[in-house]
Amino acid sequence: MIQITLGKKKNVDPNSDPLQRSQIGWIDGLSDQQLHDIARGVWAMPGSRVERERFAVVNGGGIIRQAMEIERIVDVPGGRRAFEGRILGPGHPVHDHYVGKPAPNGTQQNPITYFDSPLGNRECNCGCGKPISRGDFLPGHDQRAIHERIARIGTVKDFITWFDQTWKPDKAQQAKPREEMPPN
Repeated sequence: MIQITLGKKKNVDPNSDPLQRSQIGWIDGLSDQQLHDIARGVWAMPGSRVERERFAVVNGGGIIRQAMEIERIVDVPGGRRAFEGRILGPGHPVHDHYVGKPAPNGTQQNPITYFDSPLGNRECNCGCGKPISRGDFLPGHDQRAIHERIARIGTVKDFITWFDQTWKPDKAQQAKPREEMPPN
């Protein structure tokens, strides 16, 4: 799960802010929508980990003030990124577990930090239904998923034949020369 830590309130020029905000940072009295608009960006979020997270909580003054479900991460001018998603309210497990309580990562210098939460788990992409907190698969389950799919077609040879007859590469992939595999 992501913790977004906001600094103190600071006024900004909406014409130079990529999200056209007039203020960033935390101050008492913000509406839920104002807090969401401030917290959603603009952040340096390199790498792919951020894209695997489902939820974020917003830390203002050491207390979690809001929880959000992340629907997607968007690029903004200046090489930074912003969250798009929805505010979670009372009754949602993430909201109820974190909002109004001390920030799990405390007050951090880095505004974007991660923490493990049982509420942020997704399911393994192999279809087993087991929870995962990182990556796309439990260890070894990616291979299990591949081999289960091959078995649905038949043998490995049957699968390769089916794949080669079915797969239609896009224009960029067609332009790439295919490297020849050395004979066994």
